[in-house]
Amino acid sequence: MTNVASVPVSVYQDLAVACGVLVVIVVLSVLARSAFNRVSGTKKKGRLILISRLAFPLVSLGTLWAAQAILSLSPAMESYLNAATFFFVIVLVIRLVDGAILAWYTDRHKAYPLPNVLRGLVLGIVLLVALFAILKNMLAMDISNLLAGSAILTAVIGLALQGVLGNILAGMSLHFTHAFKQGDWISLGTYEGVVMDTNWRETRILDRSSNIVILPNNVVSAVAPAAEVLAAMLEAARECSFVVTEPKPKAYLASYDETGISYTLKFWVEDFGQKPTIITDVGRLVWYKMRRRGFEVAVSWTDRLGEMKEAIQTAGGAGGGGRIGGMVTEAPAEDKKPGPGLRTKKESEDDRTAEVLLGSTFLRYQDGEKTGELMVPESELRAMAGRIRRSAFTKGEVLFRQGDKGSSCFVVARGRIKGEIVYEENGKRFAKDFEAGPGGLFGEMSLFTGMPRTATGVIAEESELLEIAVEDFRSLLVRNPEPAEAIADIVSARNAQNKEFLLKIKELSAQQVEDSANRHTVLAYLKRFIHGLLG
Repeated sequence: MTNVASVPVSVYQDLAVACGVLVVIVVLSVLARSAFNRVSGTKKKGRLILISRLAFPLVSLGTLWAAQAILSLSPAMESYLNAATFFFVIVLVIRLVDGAILAWYTDRHKAYPLPNVLRGLVLGIVLLVALFAILKNMLAMDISNLLAGSAILTAVIGLALQGVLGNILAGMSLHFTHAFKQGDWISLGTYEGVVMDTNWRETRILDRSSNIVILPNNVVSAVAPAAEVLAAMLEAARECSFVVTEPKPKAYLASYDETGISYTLKFWVEDFGQKPTIITDVGRLVWYKMRRRGFEVAVSWTDRLGEMKEAIQTAGGAGGGGRIGGMVTEAPAEDKKPGPGLRTKKESEDDRTAEVLLGSTFLRYQDGEKTGELMVPESELRAMAGRIRRSAFTKGEVLFRQGDKGSSCFVVARGRIKGEIVYEENGKRFAKDFEAGPGGLFGEMSLFTGMPRTATGVIAEESELLEIAVEDFRSLLVRNPEPAEAIADIVSARNAQNKEFLLKIKELSAQQVEDSANRHTVLAYLKRFIHGLLG
């Protein structure tokens, strides 16, 4: 005969108490919320918001205290209720602070400084940390297993709620990028209206017929961050010589549908007769800025099909056969043999970058017996070429402005850069121009000395530039520190010769000019730079 272990009666009693307390809390919270909605109606006064934030923790604490005062509890249940009471006290304090701040902004008709998504995320993390601390310290529970199990549970929930999580992440993206805000008019597919609210899951708009339209956030969000797209468009308008500075240009997200996202750029001009030229100029600037940021610009179907064909052929192997539309294509026998000259597109691009870099004045001696020779082995520059960014620019784009902090220099692969130095003399402002053509170096002074940009760089014609970032330059000098002395000689000699002129540039201090003309100071800077001692 098998003995069945009996469950102590106290366990059933504790379970009944826990269920009863939970039911009472839920019922009273629902009733309190219903009563609050009837009283407040559509009003959004600060004190009503504060009361609504405190209702749930107050109801929970009242229920827990009543259960402890009225019922006869086991020691185990007593400890659980004490832990629950402490947790809801924390909830009460957090909601009191959050509700008070929210009420303050509401009464003054100001926007809350944090988006609802971020605010809810912060509060949720704080409460979760408090819960785990209470379980570990008050109830002496081993939460390591709980944390390990939560990872598996999170994965299961994530798979089950992919759509919901997609909406949440899209909502966070909309808030962080400020694609639009409450009160903005937007058009999304066939819907157009005023944005009422955006929360974790959805965006609500009020259309022209006074209908409330609820759209999932993953429908509203864009592949390219809207804030960056709008910033690029405004930057393009400001750089067009035909566009006036006042009123300032404005950019909007106009519509979103299955074909993509449409934006509107609004700017003012003085000569409307030049409309076709101005639109062409601004559109050209926008196109280049979008492409450099990696955003997809609308292309024709023939171009898209060409890209698809190239991708399919690449997937089938360089020169190899493939399957297109159910038909097997066979490459010629001679093409199947990967000869030594077969290179990937990336390798060919790197070779081209390396040839431009080697043909430039970057890290080459400028005088003496070694004039024209490289300061570092050719192999080092070829290795760095694979990390250098090569970008296309159009006429009129501003590369950087005088006084900006510089963290890179540029090698001209094709085209020309115009440099403009604005300086003051006898209370008057003057400008001095210079140019850098193919193979020329531009903006290296900031990279070599840490000084602000001494000139404004403007693209003089369609150009292709290699950008040497500060990280790549430092890595090169770490492996080859010898050029530091030669660079210090070149920089200090040039700045000593132009010292009187540099002192007229208001963006440079007298101390910066003095240091840049001193060989020992420049060399000391480069040594600190190599050892990563600069802030």
